[in-house]
Amino acid sequence: MFQRILVLFAATFLLAACETASKVSGDSASTSSVSSGSSSASSSSSSSGSGATEMTEAEKLAEVGNTVYFDFDSAELTAEAKMTLNRQSAFLNVNPTLVIVVEGHADERGTREYNLALGDRRATAVRDYLIANGLNSARVRTVSYGKERPAVEGSSEEAWAKNRRSATVLN
Repeated sequence: MFQRILVLFAATFLLAACETASKVSGDSASTSSVSSGSSSASSSSSSSGSGATEMTEAEKLAEVGNTVYFDFDSAELTAEAKMTLNRQSAFLNVNPTLVIVVEGHADERGTREYNLALGDRRATAVRDYLIANGLNSARVRTVSYGKERPAVEGSSEEAWAKNRRSATVLN
């Protein structure tokens, strides 16, 4: 019985891997087969350091910019944050099947409850900005982690500045 389950799981995993490989090779317009796609991907990765056809959607989002930072005790978007969100909305508008979660974070100062509320205001500000730039509201969910998931450990202004953020992740 256990062997049957194991074989079924392995077959499912293999089919999923084959489906992913076909999507990767299908992304390249100049490939006519999987073998030529892998050689073109390796030649492009040697010239650029990372083949564009090998990047996941999450990596592409990170390259566009998936994190915006906030001032102390604020959920107001800075000019730099708006520039990042403009790039995010452009990326998401040309990839209409992607669904995102906007995570709101805060630094360690303040109570747990206060920082959860602040993280929620930050995530909502980002969501509202993306929706105003044409993103369908059904594709965006928000969550607040407050001070529970710091990007940088420590009690310095540098650490706090990195933790006052909103991160956009694929769902």
